[in-house]
Amino acid sequence: MNIHKKYMQLALNLALKAKGKTSPNPMVGALVVKDGRIVGRGYHQKAGLPHAEIIALEEAGQKTKNATLYVTLEPCTHFGKTPPCVDKIIQSRIKEVIVGMLDPNPLNNGKGIQILRQHNIKVKAGFLEQELKKINEVFIKYITKKMPFVTVKVAQSLDGKIATKTGDSKWITSDKSRSYAHRLRQNYDAIMVGVNTVLRDNPKLDVWFSKKQPVKIVVDSQLSTSQDANIFSRSGTVIIVTISPEPGRETENRQILSKKAKILEVKEKGGQINLKDMLKKLAQLEISDILVEGGGTLIGSLFDEGLVDKILFFMSPKIIGGKEAISSVMGEGITRIDRAIKLKSVKLKHIGEDFLIEAYV
Repeated sequence: MNIHKKYMQLALNLALKAKGKTSPNPMVGALVVKDGRIVGRGYHQKAGLPHAEIIALEEAGQKTKNATLYVTLEPCTHFGKTPPCVDKIIQSRIKEVIVGMLDPNPLNNGKGIQILRQHNIKVKAGFLEQELKKINEVFIKYITKKMPFVTVKVAQSLDGKIATKTGDSKWITSDKSRSYAHRLRQNYDAIMVGVNTVLRDNPKLDVWFSKKQPVKIVVDSQLSTSQDANIFSRSGTVIIVTISPEPGRETENRQILSKKAKILEVKEKGGQINLKDMLKKLAQLEISDILVEGGGTLIGSLFDEGLVDKILFFMSPKIIGGKEAISSVMGEGITRIDRAIKLKSVKLKHIGEDFLIEAYV
């Protein structure tokens, strides 16, 4: 293996130590190498804390002179919650910087490399670029589109049902699938459901084994969420997305819910919530990725609007049947088969007696 790729792989592995913890920042790893030895290691642990290259340089200390710095993402040049990393690199008298991928942030894209070269530091870029783009796919969309990365998670029968015609849905998939799906929550900024899911299933939407709890988002155009819903049973942020009430139509339930949750008002579209405006406003709250867990109407509408990036479909080998049974994807749908949404990079995984289909839209 190319020596640069070897060290970049080690830096990538470091970056992954902070999976699910750096939002809205990317995952970044860095190494300082001198005379064939790693003398400094670092990874970005949380937004607001030092960046990976700063930690690696500080660990290396005086050994940074004439050393090589490997960093998975182009060093930053702007002041954010921390100072520019390029300044520290220049001061450290690093002779060469090997960059995995350019920073997609328009504030920095290409500028970090340019400044380093202006200070006579050799720079090479483009090592394990596709792998690095993959681990930071959330950040790339968030920073370039100003929209969260949306993953839809579904637990359904083989015939695409998430509940029977009576609304019964416990449990379609196996214990192993449910446990696996629950663990996924810790990697997301927020969990989203439609109000019908809250009214029908009354979920908690928490991560029982983790101190870090995702934001709970309920899409509720009429503010009909119960003030006693389980989403309020544990500390953590709850956001209820709704549309502005008509003048003089402020309800008592709205006043009560506003004390328990953040009420996020968005534009309407055809009397319903404008989902694109909703996602833009959630991004402004530094929510960079969302796991959508239901129901069929919300999921269908997100697909109709082209707002889904990835799917995780847990499929149980069961047939529910019934034209009135609830389907996993509803909405308007399509009129012609040749307009069907074609999934990419499809992976199939066996979990207990179920199957997980993971794919990109």
